[in-house]
Amino acid sequence: MSSPQTATPGGAPPPAAPQTHALRTLARALLFFIAVIVGYLLLWPSPIDPMAYNPPPKPELAGAFAPNDRLASAEILVAGQVDGPEDVEVNAQGQIYTGTADGRIVRVDPDGKLTTLVNTGGRPLGVVLAVDGNLIVADAIKGLLSVDPAGKITVLSTSGGDQPLGFTDDLAVARDGTIYFSDASAKFGPGEYLYDMLEGRPHGRLLRFDPAKQETTVLIPEMYFANGVALSQNEDFVVVNETYRYRVLRYWLKGEQAGKWEVFVDNLPGYPDNISANGRGTFWLALFTVRNDQAEWLAPRPFVKGVMAKLPSFLWPKPEPYAFVVQLDEQGNVVDTFQDPTGKNLYAVTSACERDGYLYLGSLHNNRIGKYKLP
Repeated sequence: MSSPQTATPGGAPPPAAPQTHALRTLARALLFFIAVIVGYLLLWPSPIDPMAYNPPPKPELAGAFAPNDRLASAEILVAGQVDGPEDVEVNAQGQIYTGTADGRIVRVDPDGKLTTLVNTGGRPLGVVLAVDGNLIVADAIKGLLSVDPAGKITVLSTSGGDQPLGFTDDLAVARDGTIYFSDASAKFGPGEYLYDMLEGRPHGRLLRFDPAKQETTVLIPEMYFANGVALSQNEDFVVVNETYRYRVLRYWLKGEQAGKWEVFVDNLPGYPDNISANGRGTFWLALFTVRNDQAEWLAPRPFVKGVMAKLPSFLWPKPEPYAFVVQLDEQGNVVDTFQDPTGKNLYAVTSACERDGYLYLGSLHNNRIGKYKLP
């Protein structure tokens, strides 16, 4: 027999407790929310058109690549005064030039004084002093620029091969004024470079600007994120980094191979960013970070990459905070490396410039410039 407390008229079951009703409502809402998320991830168009890529097995950090803590002792300059000094150039007087995330081009004097020369209104990345004293700038948004000592900006190029520059990245200036520069991606701009990595298609280029003819020509098309650019000592070849293939390419300017390109350094242990030359047969190659196991697992899986691109970026593979600079000779041999595996002093180093026995180190994601005394 039912007790008076549980019985209902006509023998009907007792009404559900308010707590049970609330839990059921919450469960329905949660299931609906999950269905919406799954539907979005599966059905909504992805911002990328990914293709499969099978990366080579990453090399061990051994031999010439063995970890060391040399850059942990680097001197820190203008900490907190610059945001994203991606590339650095140093003149004979020890003045440092760099571009920042807010569009400024600044000069840092040896006494630490920081002066803003101009704001390009874009995102200045690669910077090189030309023989005439002008600063040649690869601006990711504005294109290839020249800035005179008074801060006047002249636009040199905004397109090449009948295609607009999408992400002007780095450059090298020959003694005759010819400028070799990279267009990292024709599809993805600043802030979207991880889309370019996930998509895995060759949207980058190496270009040449002839100042006499005011013409821009394409030297190497279809590169996988064309990045740092540097000239050899005799200017018989130019090297350019292909970030998302972990390698450096060489384009011959003189000799029997002129007009042809080949792999200069292959299967690096990290992501090559900028590269510079000291004019005496040495290249300084900055690795943004070491190779990422999650990114390499994703590389051959287009469907997963397409879904990943729809997720918030904080869920994407994260770069390890690591400072890594590689010294190369002109035959592509690794001579030495300079590292800070902890990333506590410097991390995400994107450029290294040698001047008077020091390496000056820039970073796309740091608020400082490093200065390291070479042994």
